[in-house]
Amino acid sequence: MIRPYSALATDYDGTLAHHGSVSSETLAAVERLRAAGKNLILVTGRELDELIQVFPHIHLCDLVVAENGAVLYRPSSRRMRLLGEPPPERFVRELRARGVPVSVGRVIVATVEPHENQVLQTIKVLGLELEMIFNKGAVMVLPTGVNKATGLRAGLARLGLSPRHVIAVGDAENDHAFLRICGCGIAVANALPTLKERADFVTQRPNGAGVTELIDQLLANNFDPELVT
Repeated sequence: MIRPYSALATDYDGTLAHHGSVSSETLAAVERLRAAGKNLILVTGRELDELIQVFPHIHLCDLVVAENGAVLYRPSSRRMRLLGEPPPERFVRELRARGVPVSVGRVIVATVEPHENQVLQTIKVLGLELEMIFNKGAVMVLPTGVNKATGLRAGLARLGLSPRHVIAVGDAENDHAFLRICGCGIAVANALPTLKERADFVTQRPNGAGVTELIDQLLANNFDPELVT
């Protein structure tokens, strides 16, 4: 017998949210998920402070993996843990000196395309061990080896959950990693073609409507492939 999935791990922008906000329909589905005893884990590239501002219902999450895997946050206790070193100040200074627009989080440094070449040159010139991760036009710079999968693994360990018992959903390049480690990886209808190709399933609806569709199937039949319509 297939063990029921105990948690849903979802990306925020382009997945749970559309244009930065979560619809009332999707919030209602999330509340049904929580009422059924399932865990909700948000896995996002956003900086935590920004996320709290745009998503006032963050308390519905059992865990938040922010900054693309670099920050763990428990809304119930408001406790935060960094999973990487803060960015070197000289790196940020050099990017700004080169005219690169940057946003600096606790660990992440983010910019947008087409500035990736300047970012790469700066990393090489300064001899830093950093890597770039792309997300639909966004360029995120993190310590090597830090991504949504590593952050989610660390968070699940603290919740006492196995990735095999988690169903994951996303829409962009940076979602490949955490969808791959979970028991079932799902792409919403608006996801990039490459993510759809690698996903176990693709929802019929986009964004939060797709997540609502997924939650309804999860609660109805544990997202059993033979029962999903």
